[in-house]
Amino acid sequence: MVFTQRGFTLIEISIVLIIIGLLLGGVLKGQEMINDAKIRNIEQDMAGIAAAIHTYQDRYKALPGDDKRAAGRWAAASDGDGDGLLEGDFDSATETDESRIMWRHLRYAGLLQGDPAQSGQPRHAAGGLFGVQGKSGGLLLCARPLTKKFAEIIDAHQDDGQPDKGAIRVFAATGAIDFSAPLTSYDSDESTAYSLCKIL
Repeated sequence: MVFTQRGFTLIEISIVLIIIGLLLGGVLKGQEMINDAKIRNIEQDMAGIAAAIHTYQDRYKALPGDDKRAAGRWAAASDGDGDGLLEGDFDSATETDESRIMWRHLRYAGLLQGDPAQSGQPRHAAGGLFGVQGKSGGLLLCARPLTKKFAEIIDAHQDDGQPDKGAIRVFAATGAIDFSAPLTSYDSDESTAYSLCKIL
């Protein structure tokens, strides 16, 4: 008895390769859609936080976190010192820093969701944190860490696409944010993480 070996035909191999290509294309497109949704979510959250801060200032004539009359409005609230500056780092872990108290003030006022007894910073869609830090003459609303791709796209959508100019500034993803020293360019390494800050 003679057995003949039958292999795949060129047509069968072509069909399999087309199917694999379609699957890979669908997965990559799906990942791109997920990333686009995360970027839109971060942009919307930043706009919402900025609006909450401005609404608080309009309503109470004080900066949230720095408000020295907050305990008179909400018994469990902590007062700020009322000097017109928001003290404390963007990612401060000190509960008494005004940059942490600010989140409680916004929650007590009903301008942000969450338990007002908690001063924790809100998380953004890419898994990091939002934070606010004072600077001379204003505030920085920051998101950290963000990938190069996310930072570049948000900077281009919201501003001029230059990390050291305009209303959006980009900094290293670690350490304190020094407003006078933004990055001058994005690193060519896609794995580099960034802090993206919007001047309010």
